[in-house]
Amino acid sequence: MTFIRSLLLIGLCGLQFCSSAVAQDDPFVFDDQPLSDPLHYPNWFKLSFLDFPEDLADADANNRKLMVYFGQKYCAYCEALLEVNFGKPDIRDYTRANFDTLGLDIHGSRSVVDLNGNEMTEREFSERQQINFTPTLAFYTEREGEIFRLRGYYPPYKFRAALEYVADNHYQNETFAEYLARADVPLVFEDESLNFQEFFAAPPYALDRTRMPAQRPLLVLFEQPDCHACDVLHTGPLVQQAILERLKGFEVVQLNIWATTPVITPTGKKTSAREWASEMGLFYTPTLVFYDEQGCEILRVDSVIQFYRLMNVLDYVLTKAYREYPTFQSWRERGMPQ
Repeated sequence: MTFIRSLLLIGLCGLQFCSSAVAQDDPFVFDDQPLSDPLHYPNWFKLSFLDFPEDLADADANNRKLMVYFGQKYCAYCEALLEVNFGKPDIRDYTRANFDTLGLDIHGSRSVVDLNGNEMTEREFSERQQINFTPTLAFYTEREGEIFRLRGYYPPYKFRAALEYVADNHYQNETFAEYLARADVPLVFEDESLNFQEFFAAPPYALDRTRMPAQRPLLVLFEQPDCHACDVLHTGPLVQQAILERLKGFEVVQLNIWATTPVITPTGKKTSAREWASEMGLFYTPTLVFYDEQGCEILRVDSVIQFYRLMNVLDYVLTKAYREYPTFQSWRERGMPQ
């Protein structure tokens, strides 16, 4: 059975109120503060001199693609990927059969040779690749270069679909959002309710910031009904006082990713919530997109997020640290208050 068919069955199971998962096995719920013990790469990761042209040639010769894991030694989200996702035999075996996998430490000092033959450290390479969140997985072929990227941690069923999307060359014909939509949309209606919270701005959603700068940065949450990850966000981080205090510094808008709700985007375009999400290639809910007062996108979080990461992202935006530190991770390493 292909992963996309499995994804469809999982979606249908959720709609029929399957309840085999227990709370401690929920991939959306974990303590995301830094780990006390360092992580180690699985023993099946490729031993490499981190010479990308050489590694790509090796992968191509073995009819595989190259997958590069950007991680951190004390990252709880990386632990979830390495232990939960790669701990599942079907995911691990599928990955090993279709990809050569390299591990990079975004703070590391090992030498990397990029696709253009430039030599730099792991940290320098990660910054050039604009790695905001770990784990990030970037996929490459020798002929095409980078073909796809996953930013952050995704639950096993969506991660399986991403692997198949790349391995079976679906990326050549459709976006990942389009690929998932063939299995992930059934029985979703735009008039179904979302999780409401008092800090959400009321419609109409006239978010244009090009004619006159706003007084506060903007946070747009794209969600959908029957979304477990959305429920976890609203019953976890978004009820914590530290998060609520920080959100007072934002204009916060909630949109149904499938709805035809009229929206004027921060750049002044008249569209709908659904069309806007499609144009941005969004495939995960909830996705959090941050804009500055002039309507420029700062960054987006389109993967699993818990309290510690969300609190730090809000601080990164509120303090305008992005003006000095172009990536969230560079700020965390060199500019974040200790």
